[in-house]
Amino acid sequence: MPLAILSDAQIRGLLENLTLQELMGFHGILRAALHEYSTQTQSSAHQPERTSVYSSTTGATTLFMPSSSPVGNGVKVITLTTADGTSEFTNREDPPPVIHPTGAITLFSPQGELVGLLHASTLTAFRTALASLCLVAKRASVRTLTVFGCGEQAYWHVRLALLLRGDTIRQVNFVNRRFSPSCAAVLKRLYAVPAEVKAREGWTECTFGVLTPGYGEYERLLEKQILEADIIFCCTPATEPLFRGAWLTTHEARRMGRLIVAIGSYTPRMRELPNDIIRQAVRPHETGHRHFHKHVVEGGVVVVDTLDGALKEAGEIIDAGLLPTQVVE
Repeated sequence: MPLAILSDAQIRGLLENLTLQELMGFHGILRAALHEYSTQTQSSAHQPERTSVYSSTTGATTLFMPSSSPVGNGVKVITLTTADGTSEFTNREDPPPVIHPTGAITLFSPQGELVGLLHASTLTAFRTALASLCLVAKRASVRTLTVFGCGEQAYWHVRLALLLRGDTIRQVNFVNRRFSPSCAAVLKRLYAVPAEVKAREGWTECTFGVLTPGYGEYERLLEKQILEADIIFCCTPATEPLFRGAWLTTHEARRMGRLIVAIGSYTPRMRELPNDIIRQAVRPHETGHRHFHKHVVEGGVVVVDTLDGALKEAGEIIDAGLLPTQVVE
């Protein structure tokens, strides 16, 4: 059996040139896989809980994620530095460099023969954004995106949203702690998309900007970008909320329905969203109170990829005290 080896550059080249039809093909496959995982309709597939190890030398965490099915076995290994990991080196003169998510996916035949080795950086960011697209696809029109972070996850969430809803998107706001090289890189990548591709996808007139705390009116501008956003993507390793919950819990702010996608938290100490946003989303109201949208009784659920994983690892879910009945896969 031949062995396939794909570098990160090769994978990026393939994914950067997807057509909408190809994207929706991937989307359908992932959607079906998530459904089978949640409903256990594929009883022969097995995905154990991931395990992790922490290095006090580098401040990085390595995650091990195995999976098995009738068509073969696989394991993804990702190493990355989080805000948790760098905090203990804050006062050192020579802190270790930050490790951005990197690793590999190793694929085996059912008999254990090695059949594939894939670099995992771009593939991980793409797959996460593809999962988020399951919810983005439910929105017929998206005009403004506000995105926290400027890394690979932020880029692919924006890129796939543009591919899917580029005919209506006109503004993309990136928010970052500072104007880092990654900020310049994400703008450069988006501006470098060929003009014919932008025209085909409908976002020729879309504009992009980066907001950092260095701006004198940062708080005012951040609130404005939060309120104007149809979708908010949170793609950071933050350990405290990225914005004030009060901005979106007022009566006026809630007149506009928003999709908020937070993908950063994978430990109980990490969180990107304020508690009041999450509690507002699931809070039931007294009989007779009607939600702004579709005239239904307010009080819903938070959508997650895996219920067990979110209840054990996602800092926002844990800190907000959500019950299993308030979370759905």
